[in-house]
Amino acid sequence: MSNQSMTILVIGATGSIGSLVVDEALRQGHSVRALVRSQEKASGLPAKAEAVIGDLTRPDTLDSAVRNIDAVIFTHGSDGAGKVGSETVDYGGVRNVLAALGSNKPRIALMTAIGVTNRTGSYNRSTESHDWKRRAERLVRASGCPYTIVRPGWFDYNKADEHKLVFLQGDTRHAGDSSDGVIARRQIAEVLVSSLTSDHALRKTFELVAAKGPAQKNLDELFASLAPDPANAFDGVRDTPNQPLEQEPQRVKDDLHALSVTQR
Repeated sequence: MSNQSMTILVIGATGSIGSLVVDEALRQGHSVRALVRSQEKASGLPAKAEAVIGDLTRPDTLDSAVRNIDAVIFTHGSDGAGKVGSETVDYGGVRNVLAALGSNKPRIALMTAIGVTNRTGSYNRSTESHDWKRRAERLVRASGCPYTIVRPGWFDYNKADEHKLVFLQGDTRHAGDSSDGVIARRQIAEVLVSSLTSDHALRKTFELVAAKGPAQKNLDELFASLAPDPANAFDGVRDTPNQPLEQEPQRVKDDLHALSVTQR
C-alpha cells in the first residue's frame, strides 16, 4: 500500500457513506475536494475539506470540481427516486464526471451494490437501479481510468463481532436482503479510500461483506487475492453475462463509444 498523498474528489460527500469517506481520506493524509449542491450542504464538512459547488446532473457545473485531481470516489445514490433517478443520478452522474475529466485519467473508486447483476428481482424491476449502476460500472471500465469497483453488502447490519472483511467475486448473492451480506459503513469508506493507493486493487471488481472476526490490518493482501477484470471487458470478472450490450439502449451504447474514443 502506497503512502502517496492524493487530491481526491468525493462524489456524494454529504451522504452516509460519503461523509465517512471524507473523514477516512483526511485521516490517511489526503486532500479532499467535496462536490456539494449548495453552500448549505457544505456546512457539515470538516474544515480541512474543500467544498466545490456543482450538480452531478448538470455537466456544465463540474469543471472546477475535476480540475487537478488525482482520484475520484463515487458514493452517490438516487435515494429512492425511481427509474428516472437511477438513470440520471446513479448512471448519469458517473457519465457526466467522466466526460468532464476529458483526457485526464485519475484513479477511480466506484461504489455500487451487492446484487447489481440481479435483473429479475422486484427491486430492479421497480427501479432499474441495478441495471443503471451496472451501466455506470461499464462506463468506468471503458474510460481508460485506473479503477476499483466495490459492491458493498447491507450497510451496518453487521453484529458487533462481525468486522472481518470478505471480498467476493461473481455477484452470486441475490436474496435481496441482509442474508446477501452485511458490512459497516466505516469499513466501506476504508476500503474505498485504501483502494486508491494499492496497485493490487487495480482493475478489480468485488462484493464487500463482513464475517465474524476482527478487521484485517493489511488490505493489500485482500486486494491481491482478487482476479482482475479481463482487459477491454465491460463487465466484472465472473459476472453473469445477462445484460447483453447489443440489447442496451442506444444512448448507453453512444456513451460507451464516446468514452472509448476519448481513451484513444
